[in-house]
Amino acid sequence: MVRHLGLILALAGAVLAVYLIIDHGGVELLSLLQQGGSWLVLAALVHILPMALNAHGWRILIPGKSRPPLGLMTIIVWIRESVNGLLPVARVGGELVSIRLLSLWGHRPTLAVASLVVDLTIGVGSQLLLTLLAVGLLLARGSHSEVMAQALIGLGLGLPLMAGAYFVQRKGAFEGIAQIIDRMFRGNFAHIVGASARIDRAIHLMYCRLDIIGWSTLYQLLGWLAGGLEIWVALWALGHPVSLWDAITIEALVQALSSAAFIVPGALGVQEGGFMIFGAMIGLGADVALALALARRLRDVIIFGSGLFALPLIEGRRLWRNRPAGRTQ
Repeated sequence: MVRHLGLILALAGAVLAVYLIIDHGGVELLSLLQQGGSWLVLAALVHILPMALNAHGWRILIPGKSRPPLGLMTIIVWIRESVNGLLPVARVGGELVSIRLLSLWGHRPTLAVASLVVDLTIGVGSQLLLTLLAVGLLLARGSHSEVMAQALIGLGLGLPLMAGAYFVQRKGAFEGIAQIIDRMFRGNFAHIVGASARIDRAIHLMYCRLDIIGWSTLYQLLGWLAGGLEIWVALWALGHPVSLWDAITIEALVQALSSAAFIVPGALGVQEGGFMIFGAMIGLGADVALALALARRLRDVIIFGSGLFALPLIEGRRLWRNRPAGRTQ
């Protein structure tokens, strides 16, 4: 049962999404999407900007000559988001794939893991800041709904959890876990203790560079804000333009909801419901909010679908380059 939980949740979410679309007029939604036309493709392609900003925020954590070029890191972030966005991996598989890709391109696994851990921690922190901004914008509009109260509760829980994760990382979490595993299996995993200690040292050194941490946080936050540009372009294409701040508000709250529902593959159903709830807070009708949700699914198909297609091509190219000499037939 647990093994098939992702599939069950995906099917349930898909059923919910289809119900919402049918219940709110599939014909009207289709008309709105036709009105958007090729501009919705442009809105999808805007997502390249947030990926590049997130990639730069990650790459600057890697010190010195080990730092990968921006183009390479953007490709890795693209693949990571594609795996997490479309596959039932509870938003973990993408991180494992990104570590493998960094290693394939010649970067030390220890440094790859350490930079990813710090990057994810900063990403969660910057997302909390963005959610706080969105709540503030809604309060400025005079919104005082139950959803707002739940968002504030979520922020209240998220901040200490992130602080706890940071504290655990600074205290050598990887080495401690490795030692526990080694003791459980009577010394058969002693080899991972040393590697874990190196990861902890790398994480500690990264956190000591407060200037780099600050810049990385800024780029991660800019990446989240740039996600609002996708919403702004999509709503303009649908014939219901809003201010950029309203677009950022929707993006922030939908992303927070999708992150909380990480166990649901692709946030199916959850994302559609989120667009309807948060869209209503800034005055969007249910049909427009659902059309916006479908435009976001179009982005998933264009950006994330192509990312999944690119992954085996990248793996195959590396295998071909590393083939034994003389085996060219």
